[in-house]
Amino acid sequence: MPSTFKVSLLDYGAGNVRSVRNAIRACGYEIEDITSPSQIDDAKVIVFPGVGSYGSAMKVLKEKGYDEPLRKYLEKRDRPYLGICLGMQTLFESSDEGEFCEGLGVVPGKVIKFDDSKMSVPHIGWNGRIVHQESSVLKHVTSEEDAYFVHSFYAPIIDENKEWVLTSTTYSGQRFISSIQRGAVVATQFHPEKSGTMGLNVLKGFLEAVENGSLDKTTRLDVDDSAETELVKRIVVALDVRTNDHGDLVVTKGDQYDVREQSSDDKTKGNVRNLGKPVQLASRYYSEGADEIAFLNITSFRQGVLEDMPMLHVLEEASKSIFVPLTVGGGIRSYTDPASGQTWSALEVASRYFRAGADKISIGSDAVSAAEMFVSNGEKKTGETAIEAISHVYGAQAVVISIDPKRVYINNKNDADSKHVVVDLGDSTKGPNGEQFCWYQCTVKGGREERDICAVTVAKAAQALGAGEIMLNCIDMDGQCQGYDLPLMNAVCAAVTIPVIASSGAGKEDHFVEVFTHTPVKAALAAGMFHRKEVEIESCKAAIQNSGLPARRKQ
Repeated sequence: MPSTFKVSLLDYGAGNVRSVRNAIRACGYEIEDITSPSQIDDAKVIVFPGVGSYGSAMKVLKEKGYDEPLRKYLEKRDRPYLGICLGMQTLFESSDEGEFCEGLGVVPGKVIKFDDSKMSVPHIGWNGRIVHQESSVLKHVTSEEDAYFVHSFYAPIIDENKEWVLTSTTYSGQRFISSIQRGAVVATQFHPEKSGTMGLNVLKGFLEAVENGSLDKTTRLDVDDSAETELVKRIVVALDVRTNDHGDLVVTKGDQYDVREQSSDDKTKGNVRNLGKPVQLASRYYSEGADEIAFLNITSFRQGVLEDMPMLHVLEEASKSIFVPLTVGGGIRSYTDPASGQTWSALEVASRYFRAGADKISIGSDAVSAAEMFVSNGEKKTGETAIEAISHVYGAQAVVISIDPKRVYINNKNDADSKHVVVDLGDSTKGPNGEQFCWYQCTVKGGREERDICAVTVAKAAQALGAGEIMLNCIDMDGQCQGYDLPLMNAVCAAVTIPVIASSGAGKEDHFVEVFTHTPVKAALAAGMFHRKEVEIESCKAAIQNSGLPARRKQ
């Protein structure tokens, strides 16, 4: 039966709102956009998917004249509202993010930052919820189902806002508000549109309750103050996307970054390895339980991202039915059209991705150049790098840095330039001639060009410039199926406080257990073994759980 109302979507122009649109439509509801302040008072129900930084969001709300109409709409708490992420945080009185910024002031309290001396920040991944109220919003979900979070700032529970708390969550011992409800006003810190079936069911419960008039009917529950939730270990599936020799967009996989067939068959030798179509493969991984999916365009948009319509189309199509986080990388940089002379900034390029359905963008070669500049400037920021520009508008959590290093073996620690971080390889991963040490030299342009800077230095610089996550590859391990480079993972994790994703080398289930047991990485990425169906995602998660570590169950 068609719904009796349209959902009014407050899209203020930042981040991936396409996925929220698709999730609402998947629940059977139509959408109309709020394009002027006068529409707020006329709305039957408002959904506000805030993405990015608190200051940027409030600035836009004020500039467009939305802030006062929103306060009026929310004043009596009797009109249906669903805020997501920043759509929840902006309801509070203020935030410590950036310079002091006043919020809408609907909920008592201030949004503050996680302590990165005690935990990796941002809080990225799937975590649980402790239920404080019985509500129709949670009618179709169980307390055991995890939700997807991505944020550096949180709203603490205080006496003045306790009655607002719908659910709470803990991260490394820190309890915070993960959703609120009072009357018809609901908001979540987690992203329902990125939380798979669980998230769709939260949206469904909310919209059904609006329709049948039960939204404001809640019951307080007794809560165990000692109860805790746990951030699970994520499995990320990467799809290396490029055009083949016939001009088709395909998923491929390299062997130490070489994506061409080495077959003795003259008909296939030298051809780009074709493992399937991007959207179909991504859909398969979503249904099989992938926690995140990364599209990595290894042709680097040689004609410019704004002209690369096939890849943008991939994102748009994938976001229609895939409700877990999508990362896209390759060619995220400023770009000048050689024909017209028109220039697009890296921020404009990233914005196009976000509008097409990406939740995060991955920066590779440009991050190495930014790190070199940062070091040469005495570790002073210029405000001009892609990392700084994008994280300022969209938040650190939206910027992933992909590092592609290779080992440079040495016999003694002093054999390397003192500016490089030398790593002890231990007994199990020594060099080909028994070398005990190495430093990890960064490369650019898909591994084709070496730079005189190490992976640890790039990671530290990227964090200082505003990145929120590191995707840590290793050319030596790529395609070898012998496991991740554990010394590399530990070296980088020890140098930064942002989360690290292990990449390159997975070939069996035990490799996930190994990297999660012996390093502090928060996620592990794999590609070829899943593409070739040699190993199933579900069996990897079972192995992780059997080792005593948390993993998200298939929904």
